[in-house]
Amino acid sequence: MIIETKGLRKSFRSRSGRERKTVEAVRGVDLMVAEGEIFGFLGPNGAGKTTTLRMLATLIEPDGGDATVAGIDLRKHPGEVRKRIGYVAQGGSTWDDSTAREELVLHARMYGIGKAEAQRRAAAALDAFQLTEYADRKCKTYSGGQRRRVDIALGIIHEPRMVFLDEPTTGLDPQSRAHMWDEIRRLRAEGMTVFITTHYLDEADALCDRVAIIDHGQIVAEGTPDELKRDVSGDVVTVGLNGATPQAAELLDTQDFVRKLETHDEGVRLYVDEGATAIPMILRVLDGAGLNLRSIELHRPSLDDVFLAKTGRSLRES
Repeated sequence: MIIETKGLRKSFRSRSGRERKTVEAVRGVDLMVAEGEIFGFLGPNGAGKTTTLRMLATLIEPDGGDATVAGIDLRKHPGEVRKRIGYVAQGGSTWDDSTAREELVLHARMYGIGKAEAQRRAAAALDAFQLTEYADRKCKTYSGGQRRRVDIALGIIHEPRMVFLDEPTTGLDPQSRAHMWDEIRRLRAEGMTVFITTHYLDEADALCDRVAIIDHGQIVAEGTPDELKRDVSGDVVTVGLNGATPQAAELLDTQDFVRKLETHDEGVRLYVDEGATAIPMILRVLDGAGLNLRSIELHRPSLDDVFLAKTGRSLRES
């Protein structure tokens, strides 16, 4: 395993009015990440996702627990861990008035790489990320997608065993996002482990070999996307209503064919064994109560349904 944690913890002191209190951001996280995989880390804001990432990347020190990253004890030898990992922050790291080539050479030199080798690596990275055409233009002239590719090239210029990508496609247009997915898959194909945090469930589903979901500082689910979706067996029926959600929820929650029910702003979400069989029964129940139905949809469980089943709320809504 390239990452293995046991009981990883982190608390912060915060002030609420005149009182200071301790907030447990991460409460005993156990994680195992295999070498050479794309591992996705999902969770809403405030769940402990970023704090965990920052601990694994040695940016903040854990309060407790044990962790090894790239074969090195995280707490005893953080400097050695840094030599073996790359880190790409959500906010990016390029300077407006520098060129991509200048940035890449500088980053390589900061890792102790000689000038000629730094220039060679910069040229190779520019070619690999399809940036050669823009290499000597100032970064402020780049599109969001081009700039994000420079960020990732900077994160791996020292050829680490693994790279942490914090929300790598946030703010990108669909075309740039698809291109970034291709770049992440290429890194994995070349043998690098990729650890990504993301709010995009379709991204985790499409890219990740395995995912972990964190909520309230603890891991609530871990596995391949398909394994997690199989956990939420059966089908999901989403019913849109015209202002009658409480009444519909009360009626449907008592039906034998409904295994679980969740309400949302515009209706209810039902977990059932057989959607095709359940839909006619749902329609009869609602029609019998005189409730106006706006829409009804049947779909297979998604990662958002997994999150709902584990936490009681939607990751998108969070």
